[in-house]
Amino acid sequence: MITSFFNTISCTSTSILVWIIYLAPLVAAASILLITQRNKTAAGTLAITAAFISCLGSWILFFQNTNHIVPGIKWIDFGEALTIPIGMIVDPLTRTMLVVVTTIATIVFTYSLGYMREESGYARFFAGLAFFLFSMLGIVLADNFIMLFMSWELVGFSSYLLIMHYFEKANAADAGKQAFIVNRIGDFGFLLGILLLWVLTGSISFTTMNHSPFLYAGHPILLAISLLLIFCGTIGKSAQFPLHVWLPNSMEGPTPVSSLLHAATMVAAGVYMLARIFPLISCSPSAREVILWIGAITTLGAACLGIQQNDFKRVLAYSTISQLGYMVTAVGVAHSPAIPMFHLFTHAFFKCLLFLTSGSVMVSMHHELDIWQMGGLRKRMPITFVTFLCGMLALAGCPFFSGSFSKDLIMKSAFEQNQIVFWMLVTAAGLTAFYITRVCIVAFFGTPRTEKASTAIESPLVMTIPLILLSIPAIFSGYGFFRDYFITPIGSLALSSETPFYVEAIFILFFLIGTLAATAIYHNTSQDPIAIPFLINRFYIDHCYNWCVQHVQGGLANVMAFIDRWVIDGILVQGTASLIWSIGFVIRFLQVGNLQAYTLFLAGGVIAMLVILLRMH
Repeated sequence: MITSFFNTISCTSTSILVWIIYLAPLVAAASILLITQRNKTAAGTLAITAAFISCLGSWILFFQNTNHIVPGIKWIDFGEALTIPIGMIVDPLTRTMLVVVTTIATIVFTYSLGYMREESGYARFFAGLAFFLFSMLGIVLADNFIMLFMSWELVGFSSYLLIMHYFEKANAADAGKQAFIVNRIGDFGFLLGILLLWVLTGSISFTTMNHSPFLYAGHPILLAISLLLIFCGTIGKSAQFPLHVWLPNSMEGPTPVSSLLHAATMVAAGVYMLARIFPLISCSPSAREVILWIGAITTLGAACLGIQQNDFKRVLAYSTISQLGYMVTAVGVAHSPAIPMFHLFTHAFFKCLLFLTSGSVMVSMHHELDIWQMGGLRKRMPITFVTFLCGMLALAGCPFFSGSFSKDLIMKSAFEQNQIVFWMLVTAAGLTAFYITRVCIVAFFGTPRTEKASTAIESPLVMTIPLILLSIPAIFSGYGFFRDYFITPIGSLALSSETPFYVEAIFILFFLIGTLAATAIYHNTSQDPIAIPFLINRFYIDHCYNWCVQHVQGGLANVMAFIDRWVIDGILVQGTASLIWSIGFVIRFLQVGNLQAYTLFLAGGVIAMLVILLRMH
């Protein structure tokens, strides 16, 4: 009885802790908007305090190392037909993701104090960050598809607000709208998939779905269709081809937003969702095959586009798309959700670091992002340069850096499953080393190309300390200690068979080829010696979408406008009204106001009726 009593207390305290982690950012966002909107110091302090509370609670939860289901609040209850609770689950996958999201958020929030100090909309920005964190935590903690989908939509809404923070600029406003609309396309399929899966299994709970294969064993086609519809949500949120176009344009938002969205939060939500239902996906080879090829195509395609971008942040944006492609491919080839989550884990730190270093450069260069307007920044900004180098080597897959451990594991898994996909991933790895080295050589080496570059100074400590802190996991998060504590509890990282020794050599060879080629081509150059219009214009995919919007959607809108104006409004509405008015106009001539005329009309009517009756007989 005593043991049961203490277990009850322990479960209750864990549940309270989870609710605190979840709601702290929401309270901060509401307080900033309602109370401290005019006080910049208070707004920033509230947001950072809430992020720190959630971060501290996540680490406590992680070290408790216990699985827990938080008692849900019944939101919709139709008995046995459908029950939708607001429930949360704590398991190894949740604990790892909570630590990553809240740690990254706390660092980015702190960095934002320096980055946004001279910017407009300071309080609104921090309120948006806090609300975004609350929305993302809902995705991480959700124990069912409906709560996940609601939080999923809140993430989309809050990212829309953050991307168009500078809404006075037309590009920022358009980028926010594009991100919102493109994600709605993917989310439409996502919602249909949830409904179909509910019809198929009779449940929306992840636990029930993942541990009851008999529910859908007899319906492989329906299962594949429902999973692919759900995967549409990942295609939109994680910017997979062909819905990748919104992510590079979202660079119009403040750099801390880019870092937060593209590191471990919004864009990683799609991969996290696939990891959450990985046992379900494993039951459908057809769905896994489609997921595999979408991921591989995205990985290689985005890497190709990255080599011809001149905007510092856009290079990192295409890099994010490519790395997300690796994670999605891992869902298709791996035997465990731990493998895609391992790359999500390492990528979160080095990509956040790279974006924050770009923000540091951007502030010192007075918001200049064209790498060809830079040069020689390693001497002017040594801390930013060294930390960028750490993130760059991790991204490029340099041996002994975190990215090499997780990315190589995905490529080894692909080597076992599909040789074509394997070579696509290896080629993308070489291109990754090429484009990130290109950025490093052009921006940080050589001589300053502009006055801004020659007068750049190192960023303040509030910005450089987060860079130094992030550089540590950017280097070491792939090593055994981190794997054993954060990734192995999710699932096994062991491959089904031993990979030949030359596979590892191939990875190193492509890394060296990409790095050395970029160094040789871009060393001491003042302009890009390579110009490939097909890549500069991003495969003309954006042009195709613009054409469709202007001509197909615009043409359809014109047709509907014609029908609305001339058929519905002109004929059905105004035509009917005009007809009635015309009849009334004619009839009113019978109302002359003269008694003799009325008597004449009456007599004429009687005579007419008599004539008709006589003819009928």
